[in-house]
Amino acid sequence: MSDRHLHIISFDVPYPPNYGGVIDVFYKIRELNAKGIRLHLHIIEYPGRDRAPELNEYCEEVFYYPRLTGIKSAFSLIPYIVKSRRSEEMMQNLLKDKHPILFEGLHSCYYISDPRLSGRELIYRESNIEHSYYLNLCKAEHHFGKKAYFLVESLKLRLFQKKLKYASAMLVVSEDDTAYLKRHFPEKDVYYLPSFHANRELNILEGSGDYTLYHGNIEVPENEAAAAFLIKKVFAGTTFKLIIAGMNPPQRIVQLAAKHANIEVIANPDDEELFTLIRNAHVNILVTFQATGLKLKLLNTLYNGRHCLVNPPMLNGTGLNSLCHIASTAEELTEELKNLENKQFTHADAMERQEVLMNAYSNDLNADRTISVIFGS
Repeated sequence: MSDRHLHIISFDVPYPPNYGGVIDVFYKIRELNAKGIRLHLHIIEYPGRDRAPELNEYCEEVFYYPRLTGIKSAFSLIPYIVKSRRSEEMMQNLLKDKHPILFEGLHSCYYISDPRLSGRELIYRESNIEHSYYLNLCKAEHHFGKKAYFLVESLKLRLFQKKLKYASAMLVVSEDDTAYLKRHFPEKDVYYLPSFHANRELNILEGSGDYTLYHGNIEVPENEAAAAFLIKKVFAGTTFKLIIAGMNPPQRIVQLAAKHANIEVIANPDDEELFTLIRNAHVNILVTFQATGLKLKLLNTLYNGRHCLVNPPMLNGTGLNSLCHIASTAEELTEELKNLENKQFTHADAMERQEVLMNAYSNDLNADRTISVIFGS
């Protein structure tokens, strides 16, 4: 039995791994456990996600703490997403030993500067440059109240980011974000380490399909804006079939799509249905107006789907440019769809993907890299 122990503070219950942030957390837990690391998982519970006994299979201990939502967490210079994830009970559990602590996302970093943790190995796992992410959410949001919240939270997150000077090292999901954090924390060890994910091998159908797919959590303002852009600017007035699939599509998107015979919305597909949609699409189209973090849906698409058409912000220092068709404007996206219309996805295309993905994005290799940073071997 390994004597290497690691505390992990998770901002949410990481099972089921069905959205961006928790996907990285869960598959990291699975891989580290397989390498013999003894994990002590601390979860800040978020309303709407149940406790997951499945996590006990991978962890020595699993602790749950309530998220402290409400006024006391809102009226503070500390960002709400951070302040609401404090727990003195969690701190007391962390103080029972001297094991390293992995903070998952800025959300979980309330205690990273606490003097009681002085001398401990404190690892920050970056998932986004959060203040930039929230500023872009503000720009994409239509509701004035939510827009104001995102703006204020962005300002608070920018200030709170300074607390990362207390981290021993940082593990960062994209090359662009790595460069950013190296500039702002030149004295710190900052490592590029892509997200962990569900894929162990490529699972792509060769040949062609008869539709284009856009998928994501459509209720997130960033994704709602992307879906609206594709409907109005790219697919309206064309013969290309577009399917928009994802969680909780707003009525605005449903109504926009209903105006066009070539556009269909599939609400809340389960994992199997979404996997089938990705694999059978001729083109998976992914656009974003936020060049932050790593878009895990891009990675999932490259492992399982045929042609992948993206705009430049979707790539954001991923090193995946050679595997995608890239277009910046609505006109360029439409032109690229025409170019791909009769283009088969070949065995050679799949082999090119495999060579790139199995190096930088191998869960096994990235688990070894994580262990090396934290434990030195």
